[in-house]
Amino acid sequence: MSPANNTTTYAAARALAPTPRYGFGTLAIHAGSKPDPATGAVIPPLSLSTTFKQRAVGDFVYEYSRSDNPNRANLEAAIAALEHAAHGFAFSSGSATTATILNTLAPGSHVISVNDVYGGTHRYLNKVASSVGVETTFVDLASIDNLRDAVRDNTRIVWIETPTNPTLRLVDIAAAAEAAHEAGLFVVVDNTFLSPYFQTPLDLGADIVVHSATKYINGHSDVVMGVAATNDDALASKIRFLQNAIGAVPSPFDCYQAQRGIKTLHLRMRQHAENAQRVAEFLEASPLVDSVIYPGLPSHPQHALARRQMRGFGGMVSFRIKGDTHTADRFLQRTHLFTLAESLGGVESLAELPARMTHAGLAPEERAELGITDNLIRLSVGIEDADDLIDDIEQALVSAVAENKLPL
Repeated sequence: MSPANNTTTYAAARALAPTPRYGFGTLAIHAGSKPDPATGAVIPPLSLSTTFKQRAVGDFVYEYSRSDNPNRANLEAAIAALEHAAHGFAFSSGSATTATILNTLAPGSHVISVNDVYGGTHRYLNKVASSVGVETTFVDLASIDNLRDAVRDNTRIVWIETPTNPTLRLVDIAAAAEAAHEAGLFVVVDNTFLSPYFQTPLDLGADIVVHSATKYINGHSDVVMGVAATNDDALASKIRFLQNAIGAVPSPFDCYQAQRGIKTLHLRMRQHAENAQRVAEFLEASPLVDSVIYPGLPSHPQHALARRQMRGFGGMVSFRIKGDTHTADRFLQRTHLFTLAESLGGVESLAELPARMTHAGLAPEERAELGITDNLIRLSVGIEDADDLIDDIEQALVSAVAENKLPL
């Protein structure tokens, strides 16, 4: 991947971006979901075949299911439509998406990544990409000057996650993209936490957008998948080649399931955000909580950026319970509706302790620098009744913090 003349490349790619004819909900239901021409089935059928008959040698619609598949093609069309992209891609996981995109880099390349990045991305950059000669500098991208200072002659990509996991810090995508493009760099944005319903990074200047579709896009905690989208034809060609060559592709059934999830994405995201706002406001008012992190709260230090960059604040809330890791443990054991589990973005509510679960792989000093304290709890707020979720949190808080008076 060459950074040469990327400002021109980006402008050309933007010109290719399709203008949505319909609103988000209409696209979610209809994009990539035309009735089957053979049977008239309103929902396109599941195609499990691994290979396809050719009309003549080299004359085919589909050749081999690793290379392409009707269900994957439908899903990729839907992802592209929702992200205002010309090209969409589906992979077997979010991690496979990350790996495939970073495989576009030649040995000796340099990546600038936001420092508060998903643990799996941090692991890949630190342990896998580094072994093939790709070096990464992890930077606090709240300051765009930090991005400019980190650029080297061999820098190729700026990797952004916003909001970050689990401390919900934001990066100004438009400002970061402008600075990156001035230096001839490509910008990748992980949009997992917001989904295209609340944020479309390509519209803000990003070159590639990625998701762990396991989360909100599928939304039902029954599919592991990753997706990407871009308006850049040259990038799309490289990603498509690697998608086939590496072969980390999702099954037709998983594509079928994820597209089913997409059809209610707009409805689910509205309820996730409404519930999360109420949960965050309750937590902020509680004397049993030290601090709350949610972009929808005026107390969030980047609330103004959230209002400018995002169309909603999402369903993720992090908070520091009054106490220590033992207090947090007790809280997580005493909720009834919030299930103690990793992952996020499903219809059900989940809770976890990042310092000892999703981010346990980081060194203690790294966690401290990022604010991932031992009493930081991350909530994935589901779409249950908000009053029930708040009651569940309240009883668990009272029970967990009350025991601080007892010997631990």
